[in-house]
Amino acid sequence: MTHFGESNAVGMTIHPVSVAEEFAKAFNSHNAQGVEAVYEPQALFVPEPGHTVTGAARQAANQRFLDLGLPIEVKPRHVYEHDGIALLIVDWTIGDVKGTATDVARKSADGRWRYVIDNPFGTA
Repeated sequence: MTHFGESNAVGMTIHPVSVAEEFAKAFNSHNAQGVEAVYEPQALFVPEPGHTVTGAARQAANQRFLDLGLPIEVKPRHVYEHDGIALLIVDWTIGDVKGTATDVARKSADGRWRYVIDNPFGTA
């Protein structure tokens, strides 16, 4: 069992919550490539309830959020991990917009956690 903030030998956070933290860090730096790096190549993003995108459409949808020019604040509420798959429930705020994400992440061969499904309006 890992704990929030636990690191491996090279200092990389190995707890699944790291994916939300890395996303927020890249988002707040307005780093579109850094945001994209927290996703598996075929990951699914849900920019609005009932609408899913992957690949270039995922990048464009995330860019629309980045273009707001506002920082994101993330507060992980629950993180459940089993056998390299994690379910994250994360409260987030961008300006006056708030939501609770229901996300799925997978631990990759390099030890980093990446989104497989990013559903920022997961409770809608």
